[in-house]
Parts: sequence; C-alpha cells; structure tokens
Amino acid sequence: MGTGAFVVLCLATALIHVLVVFLHVAPANAVSQLYSGPINAWVYPLFEQNWRLFAPDPESVNRRISARTRYAAPDGSVRVSGWFDLSATDDSAVEHDPFPSHTAQNMLRRAWSSYLEAFGGDDEPRSERAVMMRTYLRNIAADRVAAQGRRSFDSIQLRVITFPVTAPGASSATRPPAPLDTRYLPWWKVAPRGTD
Repeated sequence: MGTGAFVVLCLATALIHVLVVFLHVAPANAVSQLYSGPINAWVYPLFEQNWRLFAPDPESVNRRISARTRYAAPDGSVRVSGWFDLSATDDSAVEHDPFPSHTAQNMLRRAWSSYLEAFGGDDEPRSERAVMMRTYLRNIAADRVAAQGRRSFDSIQLRVITFPVTAPGASSATRPPAPLDTRYLPWWKVAPRGTD
C-alpha cells in the first residue's frame, strides 16, 4: 500500500513539474499569465530554461589578455615586468587536457566580459557590481601571474588586444590579423605576491 502511494505521488509530481515547465517556456497565454507567480516560484532558480547550452552566444572577436606587474621596493626603486600572456596560458591548459574544465576555458574570458558590461569604455566604477567585477578580474590575473613563480609584485596592469575572428580555412600563418583595438587598464594595487 505504501509503495503504491509513493509511486502515485512521484508520478503526480513529475506530471505537474512537466506541465509547469511547459507553461513557463511556452508563448505567453491566459493560463501562464494568470499563474505566473506560482510558475516562476517553481521554475526559478533550479529549473530555469535557456538556450545557452544549445545556442551559446559566440564571440565575434578574439581577445588576448596579458598582464604585467610592478614592484615598488622600500628604497623607492620601481621594477616593472614584461607582459605575460594569460590567454595563452589558458589556451595551452585546455589544448593539452583531454577533459578541460568549463572553468579553465571560460573564467578569464567571462571575467573580462563582465568587466566590459559593468564599465563600458572607461574604467570608472559606477556601481558596486562594477567594483566587484574589477576586483574579480584583478584577482584572477594576480593569482595566475603569481602561480607562474614570477618575482614579487604589488601592482598589476592588464592589456587586452582585440583581433577579428579569421574566416574558416584562412591561414593566419601567412599574415596574422591586425589588432582592432588595444586597451590598457589602469595599474591596480594587489596584496604583495610572488617570490624573489
């Protein structure tokens, strides 16, 4: 008796779930508009439907993100490193890993995209989200540079070079595409990192 009731309860829950998700993704209609509150309460945040898995928003440009560091010594001297290509490190890690993680592939790229959304064309924060995105991008870059065993640093600067996406089958070996844009972000202070 108990097993039968449990099976009926599971089937009823599954049927209601399918019906509610259908009403959520279906074009607006009288029923979905009338019950939008309960439908959204059931669907969000666990069952939200979107098409990113099947039709992601592809990048229309290629970006190379590089970082350089600065260290101000107690005697007043300043040491600035050369540029370190963070994008190349990510690309190499993904290329040589048969099962690359989603995080390894997208963390830096997504951090930059979020920074662009929050800041636009300048680097002045106008919201708490913008400050958070700047901190997130800065920490990713600083952690990646420090992981390479570079010299000590207390400031970091990013450079983002934007290239056009080459046409399929086009050989970039003969003539690499010219950059569309090069953006230098300001120097950001970080907690002292690295080794000497």
